[in-house]
Amino acid sequence: MTIIYAIDLLGTMVFAISGAMAGHRKGIDIFGATFMAFVTAIGGGSLRDVFLNIRPVWVEDGNYMLAIFLGVFISVIANKQLYSLAKTLTLFDAIGIGFFTVVGTEKSLDFGSSEMAAIMLGMFSASMGGVIRDVLINETPLILRKEIYASACLSGALLFVLLHYWGVDNGWNAFLSATLVFLIRIVSVRFNLSLPVVEMKKDSDL
Repeated sequence: MTIIYAIDLLGTMVFAISGAMAGHRKGIDIFGATFMAFVTAIGGGSLRDVFLNIRPVWVEDGNYMLAIFLGVFISVIANKQLYSLAKTLTLFDAIGIGFFTVVGTEKSLDFGSSEMAAIMLGMFSASMGGVIRDVLINETPLILRKEIYASACLSGALLFVLLHYWGVDNGWNAFLSATLVFLIRIVSVRFNLSLPVVEMKKDSDL
């Protein structure tokens, strides 16, 4: 088992927990929460694989389904404890996007993407699962809110590409890049940081 494969499975489980917790929070039944876990965990990666013109890995590898069901199981048996750690799903979302940014970037490079495309696909695969989750529970996706979210993924993907170019060990590269995404996301939430917003002038201001 390679480092990237293990990270992909772990990220799948963490995002499944995030999706299932969102379902529990909305009072959705166990089937609905499992569906939420499924689309959150594999949504971004599946769309990335479509862009890379390959079959989504979860179709052929049953370990991904096991990781999703394990995530749902954890969300059920440790529901109260999980919410005490991350009432707004921020912790698990930050861990998930860190893992998926690394996996998406590395996989894109392996399948011949340019460095710039790999960075974008790393961000895309990390953020789209959360977008689908938020849309399904009728919330504005984090990527569209005034928060540092996708830009954290871009930073981690950029670091991964740079370290890959410099020949850094794949395991260390994955750890450092995922940690950067996690820290940027958590620090931005903790201190309420956001990127600048372009203010549009109203007719009355002209």
